[in-house]
Amino acid sequence: MGDRTDLIGTRLEAFRDELFDFLRIPSVSARSEHRDDTNRAGQWVVDQMARAGLEAELVGTEGHPIALGEWRGAGDDAPTLLIYGHYDVQPVEPLHLWTSPPFEPEVRDGRIYARGASDDKGQLFLHLKALEVLLETRGELPVNVVVLAEGEEEVGSPNLLPFVKAHRERLACDAVLISDSQMFAPGRPSLLFSLRGLSYLEIRIRSAASDLHSGSYGGAVPNPAQVLASIVGSLHDEQGRVAVPGFYDAVVEWDQETRDEIRSLPFDEEAFQAGVGARALGGEKGFSTLERLWIRPTCEVNGLLSGYTGEGAKTVLPAEAMAKVSCRLVPDQDPDEVARLLREHVGRVAPDTVEVEIRELHRGHPWRGRPDGPYFQAARAALRQAFGTDPVLTGEGGSIPIVSDFERVLGAPVILLGFALPGCNMHAPNEWFPAEHVELGIITLLDLYQRLGTGDPEDG
Repeated sequence: MGDRTDLIGTRLEAFRDELFDFLRIPSVSARSEHRDDTNRAGQWVVDQMARAGLEAELVGTEGHPIALGEWRGAGDDAPTLLIYGHYDVQPVEPLHLWTSPPFEPEVRDGRIYARGASDDKGQLFLHLKALEVLLETRGELPVNVVVLAEGEEEVGSPNLLPFVKAHRERLACDAVLISDSQMFAPGRPSLLFSLRGLSYLEIRIRSAASDLHSGSYGGAVPNPAQVLASIVGSLHDEQGRVAVPGFYDAVVEWDQETRDEIRSLPFDEEAFQAGVGARALGGEKGFSTLERLWIRPTCEVNGLLSGYTGEGAKTVLPAEAMAKVSCRLVPDQDPDEVARLLREHVGRVAPDTVEVEIRELHRGHPWRGRPDGPYFQAARAALRQAFGTDPVLTGEGGSIPIVSDFERVLGAPVILLGFALPGCNMHAPNEWFPAEHVELGIITLLDLYQRLGTGDPEDG
């Protein structure tokens, strides 16, 4: 693989320039004013794949298009790998907290700062460049490849599952490879064994037709803010457990061996606490911080809105109160069932003197991987070769809803290996990606594709 790694070194600056061009596109899928920008980012991915030598096209959906690329010259005996990523990004607000403009990439202290640098443009880019280098140096790939990059991951992927179902034969593969996650620590690569699912709801409480004078009406008209506060307060017990009846019924308890492995990882709770600027850590009692993040479900308030919140005093009785609530789920919780349980709980807690409306915003199934088999072993060996140490097995507290759908619809295992680092500010101001991982990531993927092509995970 020496000639290919040499090529990366000579072209590393050009690769970074191309990545910066990608990062400059403000492909915020949640904002209608960025619709054309998001579509432009999809076309950028298609153009990159076509230049590398893949057959590529931009496939329309009811929302943002899917960038699809294919190379099937390895023959029927070679495995087929589906590479998934997304080219859309999160909104950038609050803008004033960014040190440099979010869509003007900048390198500081060995980090590439830009929205999408880690999630997921930077990591998708590694795959595109690895494929390009292979095709340039050897004229072919050791495996058949399908690249699927969507533009709606950050808004819940509403059109992806229908696309996968409609094109399951075209997308048929032996394994799915995704780089949209983090390593355990600097110099400590990891492979994921779990992802939490998601049930995201909005709760609205209404009483009067408009805000009222709190002196003239307070005490006579129900206060939606206070009702909502009671509902929020009822979501947990004193042990930090979710107090919604039936919430834990489907939770699969992890074996002691897995829990022991999690607790053996060199995790620094004090550094974690300092890194987020929290006064203290908390959560469900009886579990470590990593267990709470990886293998336990949660119910969290993500936003609250009611009444007057401007400067000074305005004595009003609010007519409405709203809370956004997200539940992170673990196997075998079902997002629809959890949403039903929350609806029933709110119905029990809320008095019949107010109007209650619950809207379901997003949903996604949890995933539990199988850390074995030739594809997993090949990924482990490739990471070990590139980073000089064995990767650790980790979970991920966030959600990638399509992962469980890929396994269910395509019948193929999913391998998740990410190259971002903890604290990289995904979804937050000053998102960054380690600059050295551009080269290390491409080297890892070159090695991985080679191992999969030989049929021997240990033979790179």
